[in-house]
Amino acid sequence: MIQFVVSILLFFVIFFGLAFILNMLLRRTWLMAFIYPFIVLMIVDDISTTAYFSQPGESFATAFSRLTEITIADMSILIAGFAGTIVSGFVIKLLRKSGYQMF
Repeated sequence: MIQFVVSILLFFVIFFGLAFILNMLLRRTWLMAFIYPFIVLMIVDDISTTAYFSQPGESFATAFSRLTEITIADMSILIAGFAGTIVSGFVIKLLRKSGYQMF
């Protein structure tokens, strides 16, 4: 149970930090929120990225079947990461509205 709570906090903080840095450098507030589903697919699918180009039909079918097999605990951890990207977007918008110019 402790590992579950730590995993949720860790994913939230990691993706908040990644999204914050990406938003700060590229000045695209919601970019990481759009990229996050592809990151989740890479985490869950356990398929080589080159297989998506060499065998697209089989790779996408396998990836989506594995995506439907994740447990509630895994889903809640991944949702915490997505929440981190969303909160990062709101924080960046708030900081920019407050007058902070980041790069």
